[in-house]
Parts: sequence; C-alpha cells; structure tokens
Amino acid sequence: MSKKIYIDFSYLIILAASFGAVIVLGAIVAPVIFNPNKHLVDITLDHYNSGIIMSEVFHRFSYWTYFIAGMVVLYEGYMYKIGKRDSIILASSVSVVFSSLMFSNIYIPKILSMQAVGVEATQSVTFENIHKASELDFKILAVALLVLFIRRLMLLRTT
Repeated sequence: MSKKIYIDFSYLIILAASFGAVIVLGAIVAPVIFNPNKHLVDITLDHYNSGIIMSEVFHRFSYWTYFIAGMVVLYEGYMYKIGKRDSIILASSVSVVFSSLMFSNIYIPKILSMQAVGVEATQSVTFENIHKASELDFKILAVALLVLFIRRLMLLRTT
C-alpha cells in the first residue's frame, strides 16, 4: 500500500475521533458533571464547583483542538494545492479551524478568568452569554467535523 493511503486513513481517524470527543464531552460528560447530586452519595457539589471541573476538562481538550486545527490546515492545504478540493470541504475545513481556535483561544480563557474572579462573576449576564456562545461554537465544531469527514471520505472513494 502506498504511503498516501496511510496518511488519508490517519486523517480520517483524527476527524472521526475528534467528532466523537466533541459529542462525548458535550452530551455525556457535561450532563454528568453538572448534575453530580444524581450520582454522588454524601457529597454535594454546587453549580460553580461543577463548572470548575468542567472547565478543566475543556481546558485540557483545547490542546486537542489546536492539534485538530493544525492537522486540518496541513492536510486540506496540501489537498487544495494538488487540486483535490471543493466548496463543501473548503467551508467545513475553515469552520473546523475557526471554531477550534475560537474555543481554545477565546472562550476557554475567558471562562477560566471569570471563574477565577469568583462565583459572582459566573452569575453575570456576560458569563452566561460567553458560555452560550461557547456551546454554540462547540456545536458548530461538531457539525463541521462531521461534514468534513463525510465529504473527504466521499472524495477519497472516487479516486
């Protein structure tokens, strides 16, 4: 098998794993962490402390989003250069890169800095708006990863 097959396969695995991670964090981990009293016995966590834990999870995940953005730029940049591109791939890859970087460079640092101020800062309208925007960004990232994976898989099958 050629080396290109391994590179293409690795890229698709990275996209699929990233999509899976986004879904697991958003749909499984967050609901458990923000509803700890359903799962814990004799320990009570308030919403603020649950948010501190979830923020640390997302902070660590932000390193992976940097990696995702880098891989998409490298792979899709090369594919663009050799002419294996289309508008769907361009739009979804740009969305993946920008939503990854927005999540890692803007939302997570702002949320962490507001949490460091204390409970009062996390109960503000500003914090609520930043949090909602980060959730929307995370959903955009999930959709963009899925679209990019499916479209790249479709194009690889035809070659």
